[in-house]
Amino acid sequence: MKQDGGFVSDELLGTFVPIAVYWLYSGLYLLLGGLENYRLHSKKDEDEKNLVSRKDVVKGVFLQQAVQAVVSAVLFAVTGSDSVDATDQPTSFFGLARQFITAMAVLDTWQYFMHRYMHQNKFLYKHIHSQHHRLVVPYAFGALYNHPLEGLILDTIGGAMAFLASGMSPRTAIFFFSFATIKTVDDHCGLWLPGNPFHLCFKNNSAYHDIHHQLFGTKYNFSQPFFVTWDRLLGTYMPYTLEPRVGGGFEARPTTTTKDCKDD
Repeated sequence: MKQDGGFVSDELLGTFVPIAVYWLYSGLYLLLGGLENYRLHSKKDEDEKNLVSRKDVVKGVFLQQAVQAVVSAVLFAVTGSDSVDATDQPTSFFGLARQFITAMAVLDTWQYFMHRYMHQNKFLYKHIHSQHHRLVVPYAFGALYNHPLEGLILDTIGGAMAFLASGMSPRTAIFFFSFATIKTVDDHCGLWLPGNPFHLCFKNNSAYHDIHHQLFGTKYNFSQPFFVTWDRLLGTYMPYTLEPRVGGGFEARPTTTTKDCKDD
């Protein structure tokens, strides 16, 4: 659907803007990666503990985004969004807020249960989800480094469900999925920067998700990308504190032993 005589449709923007946002935002964190006083792991740990090269991470993310773009294009075509006139799209603050909240709840619910199941099922973990956990020390542009099947199930299908359940327009989807992309990248940035609005507004943040990437936390903190609701309700929440790290920066340390948490 072309708007105001433009040449780019909302559907096209909804497909490719979140991809561009992913690389722009993660690129910003790449520039800030040398700030040792704010890192959750040292640069040395990142180089030594991660089990995949940055080149392979980039290739893996491009593959997932290609699949994501195809599915998005098909979804917009099937839902017939091209026939929706811009004047029929919700413009009130409360209407947009309702759509955002609905989409966030649907995406969180889908990703929690699919993510948790990929840890519980030994076959799926070994052959699918373990690819993402090759990044023991997460960094921003590795946020969407997944097995292609995992990317399809968790992110692409989850995003499609959120889009359909919320009833948002393609134009609204541009903003929602760009926001979700920024949030996901931020959760994997490996930094704890003062004043970061995501750290102030969300319990689910870079330190929370860093716990999940460590060996002691792989059965906990499954929630992504927005809230920690399902972890709290189902006993998979692992609380933590941020402590000064030797050499500068911070370290997320669990404040309880895994025996105190509910076993899967």
